Amino acid sequence: MEDYHVISMDSINSEAIDNGLALHVDDIPWAEKQLWAPDAHEKDGKYYLFFPAKAYDGIFRIGVAISASPTGPFTAQPEAIKGSFSIDPAVFKDDDGNYYMYFGGLWGGQLQRWRTESFNPNEPKNPTAFIPKDNEPALLPLVAKLTDDLLEFSEPPKQLEILDAEGNLLLAGDNCRRFFEASWMHKYNGSYYFSYSTGDTHLICFICYAIGDNPYGPFTYKGILLEPVVGWTSHHSICEVDKKWYLFYHDSSLSKGVTHLRSIKLAEIIYNEDGPIVPLKPYID
Repeated sequence: MEDYHVISMDSINSEAIDNGLALHVDDIPWAEKQLWAPDAHEKDGKYYLFFPAKAYDGIFRIGVAISASPTGPFTAQPEAIKGSFSIDPAVFKDDDGNYYMYFGGLWGGQLQRWRTESFNPNEPKNPTAFIPKDNEPALLPLVAKLTDDLLEFSEPPKQLEILDAEGNLLLAGDNCRRFFEASWMHKYNGSYYFSYSTGDTHLICFICYAIGDNPYGPFTYKGILLEPVVGWTSHHSICEVDKKWYLFYHDSSLSKGVTHLRSIKLAEIIYNEDGPIVPLKPYID
């Protein structure tokens, strides 16, 4: 993308309104191109837009833009977050007031190029370079606590472990369960729910979730949240509205499956009494 718009609703059943241009890549000093999926949060009456973009060196970084309004316009900080990389930032506020950013994405999201402490630029035209073998542990998303002003990391990013029922890391070849992109965190009944897209070929792309007892994990895989949608990717957020929980996501149904044109959708989430989420089917049979 070259810009962001904010879509607003007065209630869960009201009309969706496009509030116009919120931020354009030309107004981000450090970014050259390719705005990808952002997230937003609020603190002390200010609204913070967290976004990935390619810097002039071709590396994805994550930036912050601020507005007095949730619909913008947003003003970008002059530099990206120090120590940030890859894509798909999602910011979570815990009950104690601390804010955490979850991020990362494979292939074009460059996460596989950060398997060491620095970016590996080799084979720049091969987005799957450095992907682990199928029988090796899968690449993991990252988490970092934010500073009080929400503009920087307060610590180096940490890997967020996603385990199977036996306590083992999910493997790279476990395409239907392991992390690909689209991190999200929410808290329900005292448990932390980390949800994400399995991506991979984008032909079978689930939104899955894992549960842990603190923001850093480890998290144990629990199941599918959303079955595959029409379109090339699956990305989401989860919010509580009027004491009900909703999944916001996208597909390409209105554009007849064209890969880069997205339609916003939402669906209510139902939890079983012991914590698991009832899997959602995006289309009526």
